[in-house]
Amino acid sequence: MAGIPTHTVTNQPPPLVGYDVFTTDRALAEAVGRYTGADVLEEVRAELSALGRAVGSAQVQEWAVRADGHPPRLRSHDRYGHRIDEVEFDPAWHRLLGKGVSAGLAGGAWTRPSGHVRRAAGFLVWTQAEAGTCCPLSMTHAAVPALRADAELAAEWEPRLASTVYDPRLRVAGQKPGALFGMGMTEKQGGSDVRANTTAARPLAEAGTYLLTGHKWFCSAPMSDAFLVLAQAPGGLTCFLVPRVLPDGSRNVFLIQRLKDKLGNRSNASAEVEFDGTWARRVGEEGQGVRVIIGMVAATRLDCALGSAGLMRQAVAQAVHHCAYREAFGGKLIDKPLMRNVLADLALESEAATALALRLAAACDDGGEQERAFLRLAVPAAKYWITKRCAPVAVEAAECLGGNGYVEESGLPRLVRESPLNSIWEGAGNVQALDVLRALRREPGALDACLTEIGRAHGADHRLDRAVKDLFTELADLEGVEGRARRLVERLALVLQGSLLVRHAPPEVADAFCASRLGGDHGASFGTLPAGLDLESVVERARPA
Repeated sequence: MAGIPTHTVTNQPPPLVGYDVFTTDRALAEAVGRYTGADVLEEVRAELSALGRAVGSAQVQEWAVRADGHPPRLRSHDRYGHRIDEVEFDPAWHRLLGKGVSAGLAGGAWTRPSGHVRRAAGFLVWTQAEAGTCCPLSMTHAAVPALRADAELAAEWEPRLASTVYDPRLRVAGQKPGALFGMGMTEKQGGSDVRANTTAARPLAEAGTYLLTGHKWFCSAPMSDAFLVLAQAPGGLTCFLVPRVLPDGSRNVFLIQRLKDKLGNRSNASAEVEFDGTWARRVGEEGQGVRVIIGMVAATRLDCALGSAGLMRQAVAQAVHHCAYREAFGGKLIDKPLMRNVLADLALESEAATALALRLAAACDDGGEQERAFLRLAVPAAKYWITKRCAPVAVEAAECLGGNGYVEESGLPRLVRESPLNSIWEGAGNVQALDVLRALRREPGALDACLTEIGRAHGADHRLDRAVKDLFTELADLEGVEGRARRLVERLALVLQGSLLVRHAPPEVADAFCASRLGGDHGASFGTLPAGLDLESVVERARPA
């Protein structure tokens, strides 16, 4: 209350609001300029700046807080006892998801020039609003390559997924202006070992149609219009499209048993579902389910890396913003040498993640044989390392705010709860590491493509060159490599990041990264960068001015 002398508020930073999340992220804006076609660059920058201003606005931030604080509810039956299996969301969720769809973050990457880079940058920006809505956006985006295993299905569904109109109603998909996709692969007895799935698919008389019976332990975005699922057909594990509403307008058998009570990502619904005579359409051939679905998995794994890069960026932005205003011990926190060391260390992690994630998106746009080979190895390596770094970055950023960072109103606890998710979903760390080993053994062109990319920085920094030599030593001996697979993948991801920063980042950023991440002059926690680095410039570059 005004006039109460004991309640004078001082030394509190203003809210980080009313700013352009894209334009003030120098690392991201530069990557977009680097990888976007010149003919559409200004259009892309304007589009991403508009999205960045929306994410930085008080309105969207308010929606995000409300959506997180009012999680979805399962309505299994209506008032009369009829089973309806619907998920009820707060209106703020629908506003957020509608904004994401209208920004082209669902299926737009597959139809526009420089589509993957512009969509990746938008996804990284949008994650900083409320990451829960990124799940249905990601599933919808990633469904496209899987659907292309069936030309007829792709022609029917791709225009709906590429739409920028959000319609949350459960209706026949063909009668809606746009559609969203979910996914259901995981079963309780198998987890990531999807070949252990027991859901059965019985063929019907109509070619390509089946009835499914089984239980999905983790179904993403159960309010979606359709789902890609795996089930055991007579010819083996097969991919299927399961619509929520059948062509005649009746509800498909899609029994939501419960919604998961998750650590984070609380605004988004994740469910256990039963199929009991559920109508489905085959995607691809029988027995080729893993081969069909792998395109979707690769796309969602890249989104995990992008999402974690976005979360790290927001955590760093909040920490730098707070320290730029907060005073202690006679000066601004940002000017204190030890705090500057912490902030610079966090900023390096964020920028390296952004640089690698956008490079992968550019490879998707290229689509050439060399770039496809590069993605085969670089995507699981990036997914492993970037998502692993997200949680410690979020926790350290919260600590930069002191006790304020432990209070929900600061927004940092929501980031902390969200931070482990991308490491766990779409194949946890060991799955990614084993996937890298699989690519090394079966696809030598993938390693050649990665080494070619790394080699573009040869001779630019002696610490990077030495780290590459150490990587060669690791790769020369793959005997018993599984037990040290994480070490190998970490080293691969770091030299990829180092190569990109040496070529494209300001010298002070590349120097600090190579000294600490590749040169070994770094402690076990953030804020242990060596002396002699230009940390002030690194921090200023990360500041959301």
